[in-house]
Amino acid sequence: MVPQTEFGDLMVLRRIGRKLRSLVSRIFRKRKNIKIGLYGPVNSGKTTLANKICMDWLGEELGKVSVIPHETREVKMKESVTIKDNGKSLTFNLVDTPGIATKIDFEDFIKYGLKKRTAKQRAKEATKGVIEAIKWLDDMDLVLVVLDSTKDPLTQVNITILGNLDARKIPLLIVANKVDLKRSKASRVRSAFPNYKTIGISAKTGFNIDELYKELFNAL
Repeated sequence: MVPQTEFGDLMVLRRIGRKLRSLVSRIFRKRKNIKIGLYGPVNSGKTTLANKICMDWLGEELGKVSVIPHETREVKMKESVTIKDNGKSLTFNLVDTPGIATKIDFEDFIKYGLKKRTAKQRAKEATKGVIEAIKWLDDMDLVLVVLDSTKDPLTQVNITILGNLDARKIPLLIVANKVDLKRSKASRVRSAFPNYKTIGISAKTGFNIDELYKELFNAL
């Protein structure tokens, strides 16, 4: 017969063992399914960057790009993207999300030539997409916050995105996109958010994209 005290100790050890096995299982499952999310305001170049990454390593694009706002209106994911650098490799699922906006007005789409009915439907889908994107945040292991470096970075949307990521303790890199344009000021983005790592790139031309890949290894 096992003494009561020893029996209690045994049960405690078993519980600790189960918790440790559960923790190890979650860690390894997470490593096998790393998710890198692209977040940012509307038309900052998230899908263009997603397409560049997928073309570089998979030879195919992820989504459609358009000058009309909210072309991406639902979360899209490309699985098993493997990047390599100096003999190292990193495999992850790349998640492209709809542009975050505090207000979506169907009249904004009419300016681009869309008919009223189509514009209203697009606004409805875009609103749903923003909600979906926010829900996906908790699944991210790393977020690339893609900002248009030709615009003022200190906006309500950008500050809200960074605040949400900080609150969730999700690692992030700021990507100052569109540095190929004359109005670009990547330094302004760095100055606005000095507490975060900022990388200036052009998703369209591929400028400095290799530096971004190196930072992905460092971040993960």
